[in-house]
Amino acid sequence: MKISLGNLERQLFAYAQLRKLKTLRKGDLLNVLNITQKQEGELLSRLNRAGLIAKVRNGLYLVPHRLPLGGRWSPDEILAINTLIDDKNGRYQICGPNAFNRYGFDDQIPARVYAYNNRISGERTVGSVSLTLIKVSDTRLGDVEKVKSSEGETAYYSSRRRTLLDAVYDWSRFNTLHRAYAWIENELNSERVSPEEFVKVTLKYGDIGSIRRIGFLLEGLGVSESLLGKLDKALKPANSFIPFIPDTSRKGTIDRRWGIIDNRGK
Repeated sequence: MKISLGNLERQLFAYAQLRKLKTLRKGDLLNVLNITQKQEGELLSRLNRAGLIAKVRNGLYLVPHRLPLGGRWSPDEILAINTLIDDKNGRYQICGPNAFNRYGFDDQIPARVYAYNNRISGERTVGSVSLTLIKVSDTRLGDVEKVKSSEGETAYYSSRRRTLLDAVYDWSRFNTLHRAYAWIENELNSERVSPEEFVKVTLKYGDIGSIRRIGFLLEGLGVSESLLGKLDKALKPANSFIPFIPDTSRKGTIDRRWGIIDNRGK
């Protein structure tokens, strides 16, 4: 719906465009427009409701380079997440369903952006962009690919090999474990990911459960003993056993090297 801009609205956009601003913060307009805090808050809220600017959080708004012609405006996904995380001086990497789609593991296009980050946990919305933010420790961030968006923003995606690991590590969140094993086998067979790279990223970012499952899988795929030994060295002797396929029968053959119950059936 087209909105009729008043004098304050026109001054706001003229100021932002003149200064080439991407964001406006609470207090920025007080002296520029000679208005009160209450007037500024009402102005920003009014434009946000009209879809002409996008609220990132209380007191922080994204503004377009130019006004949309008769319609609503929303930032793209990368601008939205960059602004949100930069505001917290944080780091992030897009992961899960978005990365699965990017690397061709899954053809489903996610309606949300999933991202590991070291600042925010939970759901957020910026304009029309829906975000699922998964807070992790600094040590779990890394092994990324930088991608330039159409708007010139730099996006950070988990790398192909890191995405394969996360499909095993975070299987319960992304519901991926059955498919992840096939993805890993295909990527190794096609040589898009090398066994050496995959073992390295597993050791750096994996946990005991993912190292066990990946070690068992790679041994079955005929990966060299020198690489398997690196994974084996990271494990202590298993006092308990975990199923290769969770959420199904735990009946199967015990693999004592990896502490795995091979419950794939015959």
